[in-house]
Amino acid sequence: MIASIKPERCRSLNDVSHRNGDYVLYWMQSSHRTEENPALRYAVERADRAHLPLIVYFGLWQTYPESNLRHFAFMLEGLAEVARSLEALGIRFVLRTERPDRGVLALAKNAAVVIVDRGYLRLQQSWYRAVAERCRCPLVQVEGNVVVPVDAASQKEDYSAATFRPKITRHLDRFLNPVETVAPQRSSLALDLPTLAGETTDALLSRLAVDHTVPASDLFAGGTTEAHKRFEQFLQTRLEGFADTRNDPGGDGGSEMSPYLHYGQVSPVTLAVLAREHGGRGTPAFLEELVVRRELAVNFVRYNDNYDTISSLPAWAQTTLARHRADPREYVYSLDELERAATHDPYWNAAQQEMTKTGKMQGYMRMYWGKKILEWSSTPEEAYATALYLNNRYEIDGRDPCGFAGVAWCFGKHDRPWGERPVFGMVRYMNARGLDRKFAMDRYVEKVWQTR
Repeated sequence: MIASIKPERCRSLNDVSHRNGDYVLYWMQSSHRTEENPALRYAVERADRAHLPLIVYFGLWQTYPESNLRHFAFMLEGLAEVARSLEALGIRFVLRTERPDRGVLALAKNAAVVIVDRGYLRLQQSWYRAVAERCRCPLVQVEGNVVVPVDAASQKEDYSAATFRPKITRHLDRFLNPVETVAPQRSSLALDLPTLAGETTDALLSRLAVDHTVPASDLFAGGTTEAHKRFEQFLQTRLEGFADTRNDPGGDGGSEMSPYLHYGQVSPVTLAVLAREHGGRGTPAFLEELVVRRELAVNFVRYNDNYDTISSLPAWAQTTLARHRADPREYVYSLDELERAATHDPYWNAAQQEMTKTGKMQGYMRMYWGKKILEWSSTPEEAYATALYLNNRYEIDGRDPCGFAGVAWCFGKHDRPWGERPVFGMVRYMNARGLDRKFAMDRYVEKVWQTR
């Protein structure tokens, strides 16, 4: 075991114990960064121990489900920074347009060991299984996109933050220890391996066969450097008041880190340590969101096979929604009307427009947005599918455990039964009058319409 990496972060995915090879291969799949990257550090130490060079591989699959230009642009901006950083470390970065599982198997033929980071979605799991079954060298997974490894935090699905919080908080001090980025002893830059890593982001995007109907965000640029710039501004100007301002749609209280966390362009360990070091009144609330709530979402996806369907809801929520599925709706909107933000509700329309324009929706409005889709759809099942479709299509951090958990929350997940009412049953209800009581909503609407 590599001493610098906590053993709970590592697990073997196959039964191969040893093989000679020409290099060590790190399959960079979900941690698009070189700093505070346990999988990269593990790979460097394995390479040094074997006196071999290290290669980092990324498979760029053009038809990744539900992906579009917005997602690829943000991701490639981050990967361009990864390429530069790896070159500075003397590590060859191999970027190819192919399905990742097929690409890594081709490179693994000459590898002594393959290291892969960890994702939690069904497709990612299928890739790991496919490679594990056919790889003839050791395949080791190193988990680095959560503070506490998901299986160490809990051995089962937790049904609320109240049950999950004590489980994960007792592990924090053990795992809030960043790993240092080090260069391997042997350079791999001279290895002759075909790659697209030298191409510019614009050149790659111009010829990728991806969905161009959703443009790149003008508000968010990808990459670790950009993440740090935004987070430093958050620490200096917004962390202190985070507990009080994070929910205000018209304010600017959020950290804006979810797109960067989604692609692994920044480590949650880094963010948590920086927030702790900065201190202040808002730090506990920020850590609650970053660690407890975010990793509760990972727990949900890890242990619930139905995380992307309404079947993932607790039994009480499914029962109450089924009981009220035929209730009359005052308004019913089609997917097209919702996608175009063509409803009677200016607050909901602003939230939808914010998402389609920028790639990110303010957190409190994201909850209101989901609740109203439930209220304005013909059935709960249709509403659930609509919310996931829109979220995954337009959010930069779509197709993410937090996105799946966030949509599920709007339908009762990680919540409790409330007073019964039409359509919602006992699922928590939200309305525009509640927004007006709490916030100056005209500021939010104005801010959205002024956004490029």
